[in-house]
Amino acid sequence: MPRFYARRRLSVAAAATALISSVALFNAPTASAALPTPVSGATARSYLASLTVATEDRTGYNRDLFPHWITQSGSCNTREVVLKRDGTNVQQDSSCAATSGSWYSPYDGATWSAASDVDIDHLVPLAEAWDSGADSWTTSRRQSFANDLTRPQLIAVTDNVNQAKGDQDPATWMPSRTAYRCTYVRAWVQVKYYYGLSVDSAEKSALQNHLANC
Repeated sequence: MPRFYARRRLSVAAAATALISSVALFNAPTASAALPTPVSGATARSYLASLTVATEDRTGYNRDLFPHWITQSGSCNTREVVLKRDGTNVQQDSSCAATSGSWYSPYDGATWSAASDVDIDHLVPLAEAWDSGADSWTTSRRQSFANDLTRPQLIAVTDNVNQAKGDQDPATWMPSRTAYRCTYVRAWVQVKYYYGLSVDSAEKSALQNHLANC
């Protein structure tokens, strides 16, 4: 093969490789993509209509009643699994701790390069679950709820945003990124519906208002 054509083929191949790499980077998974996809807006509205409306009661609540960050496989616990799932180019050491990577927080749009800046949020907070029915659950069911990787219940977000949210429901707290609010309320309703949890009147009203735009 003449050298000119060989060089040209190599140049084309290199350009194609660069293009593929840039596309892969552009399409890199983010936390908003990694969260298990919630039900549609229409389904969420149907679910919400069927939820029991009740006054919340936090009597007897203790976070330790929800065993969380249990071992999922090998040396990896639930937090580490979500960090790997929701991050980009996440590297882990032999004990499964994330040593590098980046995490996009869909609540506020921030990106972090240190796992210590990221919390795993229980989308429906543990205290909120207790208030709305989990006080009658077995410890095993509360553990399943606190470590649920199947429903849209666990998500990696900016740590201080998660701490500001605390145990609030959508009547008093919503993600600052309006683009994520539809996803958030759809996920909230799906989790409450799946676990048979109630809603209070202010919470239901807020969810109805947000779901009207989904």
